[in-house]
Amino acid sequence: MQRRLLDYLVITLKGLAMGAADAVPGVSGGTIAFISGIYEELISTISNINTSLFKTLFSKGIRAFWLQANGNFIIALLMGVIVSYISFMRLAKYLLEHEPILIWSFFFGLIVASIYFVGKQITKWNVSVIIALLIGACIAFYITTLPALNNNDSSAFLFLAGAIAICAMILPGISGSFILIILGAYKTLSDALHDFDIKKIAIFTGGAVIGLLSFSHLLKWLFKHYHNLTLALLTGFIFGSLNKVWPWKETLTWHTNSKGIKTPVLQESISPFSFPGENQIGFAISLMVLGFLTIFILEKIGSKKQ
Repeated sequence: MQRRLLDYLVITLKGLAMGAADAVPGVSGGTIAFISGIYEELISTISNINTSLFKTLFSKGIRAFWLQANGNFIIALLMGVIVSYISFMRLAKYLLEHEPILIWSFFFGLIVASIYFVGKQITKWNVSVIIALLIGACIAFYITTLPALNNNDSSAFLFLAGAIAICAMILPGISGSFILIILGAYKTLSDALHDFDIKKIAIFTGGAVIGLLSFSHLLKWLFKHYHNLTLALLTGFIFGSLNKVWPWKETLTWHTNSKGIKTPVLQESISPFSFPGENQIGFAISLMVLGFLTIFILEKIGSKKQ
């Protein structure tokens, strides 16, 4: 696929949006990739990293290897994802602590629009497609109701968390960061990125690479053989995740660490009019609309031929 420099700049911008989404517990970078029109190319590119690719390197040289690996696409996308994820994770941490209603409102609007744009790509509706959608919604909703585990920073656990979370990060609707919270690894990774703890970052990255290479093959196969069912399942994932990003929550269980800092473990969605504090409903609705329109812009960009 021939691309100009401007095309790769657009891919980097999409990577920035993916990284920002993945940094927020409740939003999936896979959703952004899907809406912006690069999801199936991303999955196909990742799944093509195999022994055949390295045979090409040794038999035909670096240029043939780079073309087969779709290297320009990967580099352009990764530049955006990595820069955005590391920087936005700090911002997201601040916003989640100080302005949770506002940040969740923006992403709620974003995800509502995503349901429409992913769902409309299903070309044929039947009973099995509807069942797949309902199953995806139930699974995602159940995941959003799980309580977070206590923080764990062992090397083996961090490696496993990386492998599991990266699978969620490339699935539309399933938030990798939220999976990290459930596993008790989000704070460990957040602190490692903040403190530039190279060892922990490398262990997590190693697990993520293994998980990504393994899971991408399954996704590629599903898209090839069960395209509509896979889309329906992913649409259900996105729909079920709305519970997590609902802006108004009541905290049922808290965890207090050794320093006396309290963090929510289990929360329940409530009506904005039952919210005990300032519900900020005017700003919240405005940000929902902004998030909704953001997806329309991304979809318009993604619909253009790269």
